[in-house]
Amino acid sequence: MLKERFFDRKLYLDILEKRISALKDGYRQNIAIVGDESIGKTSIIFKFLSKFYDTRTIIVYLEIKPESPDSFIERFIGVLLYNFLSASGIPLTEDIDFLINKSRKFAPKTAEKVRAILNATAKRKQTCAFQELLSLCDMINQETGKFCVVIFDEFHNLEGLGFKNMYREWSKLLIQQKNTLYIIISSMKFKTKAILSKHLSLLFGNFEVLTIEPFDIRMSERYLEQKLQWPGLNMPLRNFLVHFTGGCPIYLELITDALKNKGEDNLAVILENLLFDTSGVLNQRFSNYLKRFLDSPHSNDYISILHLIANGKNKIKDIAHILRKPKKELALRINHLLELDAVTRSADFLKINDRVFGFWLKFVYQEKQRSLTFDDKNQNAFFKDKVEDMIQEFFSNAQKPLLERALELLRLFEDEMVQLERKKIRLNHFREIKPLEFKNRGLKCGLIGRSQGSVWIMAFKQGQLSEDDITSFAKECKKYRHKLKRNIIVSLQEIDSNTKLKAMEEKIWTWDVNNLNQILDLYSKPWVIA
Repeated sequence: MLKERFFDRKLYLDILEKRISALKDGYRQNIAIVGDESIGKTSIIFKFLSKFYDTRTIIVYLEIKPESPDSFIERFIGVLLYNFLSASGIPLTEDIDFLINKSRKFAPKTAEKVRAILNATAKRKQTCAFQELLSLCDMINQETGKFCVVIFDEFHNLEGLGFKNMYREWSKLLIQQKNTLYIIISSMKFKTKAILSKHLSLLFGNFEVLTIEPFDIRMSERYLEQKLQWPGLNMPLRNFLVHFTGGCPIYLELITDALKNKGEDNLAVILENLLFDTSGVLNQRFSNYLKRFLDSPHSNDYISILHLIANGKNKIKDIAHILRKPKKELALRINHLLELDAVTRSADFLKINDRVFGFWLKFVYQEKQRSLTFDDKNQNAFFKDKVEDMIQEFFSNAQKPLLERALELLRLFEDEMVQLERKKIRLNHFREIKPLEFKNRGLKCGLIGRSQGSVWIMAFKQGQLSEDDITSFAKECKKYRHKLKRNIIVSLQEIDSNTKLKAMEEKIWTWDVNNLNQILDLYSKPWVIA
């Protein structure tokens, strides 16, 4: 998210406030913040730090970038001492020697150790440089009682700095250090979680993982209302933007900025300017992103897999059939895409993480690659037509009753496996799907689907799902006897924890609108916006 414009994220800000405040009370919980590029991870940190003030806490924020170990050591020391002295009233300059000299008055042992680290680094005699550097936080706490919060942004780049035995040294410190809190930030979700589980999974000092998600439907709507002075944007188009952007802050920002300047009737033109034009912000962004695959040894395979997923051919068995690749070779290519966070896997399905990138890949990059001429006019017209088609498809689906949309979705199931949250579910191929009517006020309509090996009974709740609804539905389901029966309630509103517990007791699955939209995504169908 653009750093100068911040919206919501209260949940994450509250967690940071709670964890950093607890550090001074003797409770230390390290944090790993992960999420896709431009999802707003750094913005959350900056927003928190802009309001945070505590003379007993030293914030050490470092963006990790390609550089020499010597340069990193100097930057770490400089930030640590500068922020240590920031509450002293001394006019400060960004000069290491100046900061060391001024620190001697308040923390002489720390200043002495800093000088020793720098001398050893200059002479190439530092054998445990990373450990020695981080241990400065302990020394400054012993001398002054101040606590350190060390923030490493794009943390995964630490590996490229060349520190020997870095994780082994750090893991020892994480167990010992009780007065230093570490916050690591990374856009490489897969890699970071692998590092945490392999190298930094500890009994004490472990990391709490915060995955920064896009705005949910409700927050996306609030954003659009506030940004476009609701009701300036009509509801169908607002809902389409929520679906198209997936709630990604940077896309909402770019599109709403353009809408404010040009008006909602020009959405196709706005998307053309952003996505199709060579100079478009998102066209350049995605073109640069794609280069990481084009420069790799198996570029054709990676681009082909991404193309297929973008075009709705996202079942792994279908990809294998179309590309005619041996299973082992295809698995290697898919694993690489997973490691780069380009795609995620949901059992038998693959999904491009960035839905706007998927649209660009299908209707911009792919069409330009197929073109036999240098004339953009036909491609341009094709792009605009596809944008209009997509908008009209969304509007058409939005007017259908939820029951009808769910019935259409169930007809697409072909015994695939998907993963919803931590549960794997088989989407049975139904030989019969029929509407149901329930005899209670809360749940009135539903569906029954019969396959060769199972029966699904589904109910739909427009308003708030209650425990009474669960009890009533459980009674209705007892009328149908089958050895493998799936009882499912789809609620368009958030489901509270007590109702979820009641549903678990009754062996009823509860899906909210996000779960439903996850399945719709896998079949390239528009979201339900409740």
